Amino acid sequence: MVPSAPSTKPSAPSLIPGPFAASAPPRDRRFPLAGREPYLLAVVLFVAYAVVSVGRYLRMGTRSYDLGIFEQTVRAYAHLQAPIVELKGPGYNVLGDHFSPVTVLLAPFYRVFPSPVTLLVAQAALFALSAIPVTRAATRVLGRARGLALGAAYGLSWGLQNAVDFDFHEICFAVPLIAFSLEALLLRRWRSALLWALPLVLVKEDQGLTLAAIAVVVALRARRHGSPRVVPYAIAVASFGAAATLLTFTMVIPAFNTAGASDYLAKVGGSGPLDGADVKLRTLLWLLIPTSGLLALRSPVLLAVLPTLGWRFVSSDQHYWSTSWHYSAVLMPIVTLALVDALPAARHSSRPWLRSYSLHLPAAVLAAALALTTALPLGGLTKADAYRVPAGVRAVEKLLDTIPDGAIVESNIGPISRLTSRCRVFWIGRAKGLAPDYIAFNNNSGWVKDVPAFARQLHPRDAYVLRGVIQGYVLLKRTSPASTSPESTSP
Repeated sequence: MVPSAPSTKPSAPSLIPGPFAASAPPRDRRFPLAGREPYLLAVVLFVAYAVVSVGRYLRMGTRSYDLGIFEQTVRAYAHLQAPIVELKGPGYNVLGDHFSPVTVLLAPFYRVFPSPVTLLVAQAALFALSAIPVTRAATRVLGRARGLALGAAYGLSWGLQNAVDFDFHEICFAVPLIAFSLEALLLRRWRSALLWALPLVLVKEDQGLTLAAIAVVVALRARRHGSPRVVPYAIAVASFGAAATLLTFTMVIPAFNTAGASDYLAKVGGSGPLDGADVKLRTLLWLLIPTSGLLALRSPVLLAVLPTLGWRFVSSDQHYWSTSWHYSAVLMPIVTLALVDALPAARHSSRPWLRSYSLHLPAAVLAAALALTTALPLGGLTKADAYRVPAGVRAVEKLLDTIPDGAIVESNIGPISRLTSRCRVFWIGRAKGLAPDYIAFNNNSGWVKDVPAFARQLHPRDAYVLRGVIQGYVLLKRTSPASTSPESTSP
């Protein structure tokens, strides 16, 4: 039997539609997708950061009154009030100190969880969030292993660790914004790079200059990669950032400041180029060597560090010159992503030593970060004391709990963070004629020799009785004038 030839007649349309396959948008194969590693790394870093900062708080190891200042700010926002920070003085509006309206974003969380721990956990989350774009960018450019190595090195960088260990500061918002902006820049998503950087003007007054620097880098890269139409927009954003900084320093902050001026602007220009040259040089070396092996110098992305380093190094305040505190946190994503940007060209260099150096550098940077961590805050997580609250702290907290909610208190660094969520708290000696109900201060160093005399010196028209001294913490309560309680003569 001869088989029949296949029919060429068109078949009738099927009543049952076939499976629909959605066509995925084409992906730029120059930038392979990152896996789950960036997100898992961010979770691990969040837990580590939170344990360090919250643990320090629980052990009453707070290092400044900044946590109290920011809690008073966020507490006011949470109750729909002006951000009056009485730690700086009666009626002091914090916008006259630093222009950081971005902290209002924490108000809803604080309203539900009214505690300084809320601020510390939020900061840990924001710092950890910044590791996602850094690690994604590194993974897309260098592959998973080397990208994850750089992401981990970034998360362990000394600048972030020092910031986590130093209470809470508004720059925790700037770090992820910068990281997301520079990730978009490396992916040549120019508009996203500019949009991510724009909110920096609401983080802190100097961050407008960082915005300007990032916008300049966007203009340079866009022009180089054949997108000249982006250049005018980038220049406009750069101009906006510079103008925002100028106006904030000269008009906005003075308008809220009781003295009609910016206290920090007065410090700028007070340092000569050679003042503290050794300290500034060490800061530069710490910034470039352990974090990038100096290779970040090959990327124009590094230009974004200049505004922050510039105002720090010309300031008369020597605290800004060193690697201490939180001032270098905003530089960490810039340096790391500058390294990510520089590595591909170095790996294809005609110089064999540079190819070899760039190939092994991610592992070397991670090794340096791990080695340094042994002497940094996260290294303390390997010690049992990091998870213990001393019995003496419980005793001090019990003493402070005798202060009723809503009381007016003068205090110093030790008790402040235990009181600002429920009392009106002034820095000791700054109540300016307002007699506080209580005076609570840390006297562990013995800086006050005669406690009753010290209270009379602060408030000569009022009498205070000593309520207790525990672990060097002193609590006094105001009584009626001319009180002769026997306790008032206690040492």
